[in-house]
Amino acid sequence: MKKYKIGYTSGVFDMFHIGHLNIIQRAKEQCEYLIVGVTTDELCQTRKNKTPIICEKDRMAIVSAIKYVDKVIPQENMDKLEVIKKYNVNAVFVGSDWKGTSSWNQYEIDFAKVGCDVVYLDHTDGISSTILRERLNK
Repeated sequence: MKKYKIGYTSGVFDMFHIGHLNIIQRAKEQCEYLIVGVTTDELCQTRKNKTPIICEKDRMAIVSAIKYVDKVIPQENMDKLEVIKKYNVNAVFVGSDWKGTSSWNQYEIDFAKVGCDVVYLDHTDGISSTILRERLNK
C-alpha cells in the first residue's frame, strides 16, 4: 500500500524532459492518486519573467498523457495551501534542490497544520528547461 492517499506536485513542465518525468514517477510511487499542477503562462511570466516555449494548453495535455498522473490542474498562483485544502492532499512532492530554503521551510510548517507532509524527491542533475534553452541558443 502506498504511503499517501493524495499527492500533489507542480511545475512549469516546459520542454518536458527526463527530470520532469522522474519527479512525477517518484511522486506517484508514494501516493495512490497524483494531482499535477501545471504553471499557467501568465504565472510563469509574472514569477520567472519567462514565457514558456510550449503553451500552457499543450503542456497540460502532455502532462495529462503520462500514466503516473491522475489529474492535471492549472497552477494559477503560488497558494499551495489552497490546493491542499481543496483536494485533501496528504503530501506535496518537490525536488530536493528546494530543501532547506526559507520558502519550503515555511511550507513544511504551514502544511503540517492541515495534515500534509512535504516530501523531497531527488533532483535529476544535469538537466533542466534552462539548460535546454541554453543548448538551443548555441
